[in-house]
Amino acid sequence: MCLESTPPPSRSLTRRGVLAGAAALAGTVAASGTAAASVSSTGTARGDGTPRGGDLVIRGGTLLDPATGEVTENAVVVIEGGTVRAAGREGSVTVPQGTATLDAEGHWVLPGLVDAHIHLSTAAEARDAVRKGATSARSGSTTFYQDIAVRELARHSPDLAPRLTAAGVFVTPDLGDTVLADPDLTPLARLTDGVRSAEALRRVVEVNLDRGADVIKTRVNERAGLPEQDPLAQVYSYEQLAEIVAAARRRGKGVLCHSYSERGCHDAVTAGVRSLEHGAFVGERTLAEMRRRGTYFTPTLTAIAGLAESTNPVLAERGRTYLPVLQRAVLAAHERGVPLAAGTDSSGGTVRPIGREVELMRAAGLPALDAIRTATTGAARLLGVERTVGRLARGFAGDAILVSGDPLADVTLLKQPTRVVRAGLTL
Repeated sequence: MCLESTPPPSRSLTRRGVLAGAAALAGTVAASGTAAASVSSTGTARGDGTPRGGDLVIRGGTLLDPATGEVTENAVVVIEGGTVRAAGREGSVTVPQGTATLDAEGHWVLPGLVDAHIHLSTAAEARDAVRKGATSARSGSTTFYQDIAVRELARHSPDLAPRLTAAGVFVTPDLGDTVLADPDLTPLARLTDGVRSAEALRRVVEVNLDRGADVIKTRVNERAGLPEQDPLAQVYSYEQLAEIVAAARRRGKGVLCHSYSERGCHDAVTAGVRSLEHGAFVGERTLAEMRRRGTYFTPTLTAIAGLAESTNPVLAERGRTYLPVLQRAVLAAHERGVPLAAGTDSSGGTVRPIGREVELMRAAGLPALDAIRTATTGAARLLGVERTVGRLARGFAGDAILVSGDPLADVTLLKQPTRVVRAGLTL
């Protein structure tokens, strides 16, 4: 069935209305143009009253730069207005007088971590993600554009949410109640075969981008987390995936693709997706293609490990079977130079610490520093924020975590930061 060739509603009105609705669902007031909560006492404001981050000095800790691997003892990080102005050894950095100080003695200081695949649908989940160390993130989609509202919340009140790259709603054959997320999606409810035609695929991509999505999320395989589905069953062909990628590229956006089977992974990569998500059974030929194209691999080991702990016997067996296969794929990808990004695939109200994904990357065989890079510099490059996220250097975001020991010796420390700093604001 074809869609009616009617123009979409006014972009400005609909986007504002959709964002307001999403904000209500997410439990935020991000769409109102005001901060969801007053900025903390360390924060400062622009002339329009919008918080711009805090002024803070982090002093006395051991600073790790993931980009270079350099370790600086007795370090000082100066953050002004939410941005790093200087970082280095004590005595080499001018410290402004009267600025709030965070004593980091006995701790290691790292840039805030990046969760490159997370589902944030509420303000509570957003706060939880930040407190667990994910100061930046990429959405894996939400049902009713809540991630777009969470992104706006982060811009107004950075201590309440991670800096977020929003994906909007899922491009999937069966949208379900998501057709009610937007008046321009409701005609899709009449499609007997679901969102499969080139026209329908373009419609979902274009509506997402009109409403403010930064990236597009789609799938090539069914879900692993539902016992009644077969994760190796393919739901979109190469041609359909290529249609989605082309529609996103016309607007300058990339695509992340949920995948499991080797054929599905290969179709997604050759169709031009920016990153492959999950990808348990990705094969040698696809890894070679990913290396050639610069396609990222976001394996979400945390989510697969979580399946093994399920009380459902089908899911538990699936997790136990898939996890070692995926770990071997991660190590093979790393050895072949495929860029890796850490993502927890947290959803449903449970936010897993991004440090757990780093732990599993290390367990898969990556050196500790490379495992840390998947949640800092590597993930930042995937999100296109590598000039502002992933390091604590001049001009970068004033996002940091403090851990109680040396993460190069024990990456599990990243699962429980002792303190988190977001845009110069201490949590």
